[in-house]
Amino acid sequence: MNKSIIPNIKISPKAHYEHQHSNAHLNKFVHSYHIVIENQSNEIVQLLSRHWYIVNALGEVREVQGLGVIGKQPVIGPGERYEYDSWSPLDTPLGKMYGTFTMLSLSDEQTFEVAIPEFALNADHLSN
Repeated sequence: MNKSIIPNIKISPKAHYEHQHSNAHLNKFVHSYHIVIENQSNEIVQLLSRHWYIVNALGEVREVQGLGVIGKQPVIGPGERYEYDSWSPLDTPLGKMYGTFTMLSLSDEQTFEVAIPEFALNADHLSN
């Protein structure tokens, strides 16, 4: 992996608590999240894989790795964006997620990582 090649890729996450799929009595708190990937570079890139860190309120970390996102490995041209929705269960009402996408620059076949900013997972009933 060539870490010197980091095109301008912007990742914007947003989470939502899914009350109807959660059960606080069973310590099951489900959150959906929406990810926007914006290619602000001059390169055509492809998302190859993801590596998530999902942290509960006790500091316990669960890692999720895999090819692509929601079964796809999208190609994103200059000025284009790719959006997708997914979800994650949590066993505490509060938590957070962050991670990386491994991407490929199609012009020179070099891979690089893009950080996924940390975002909060908070059950609605705890919000102010």
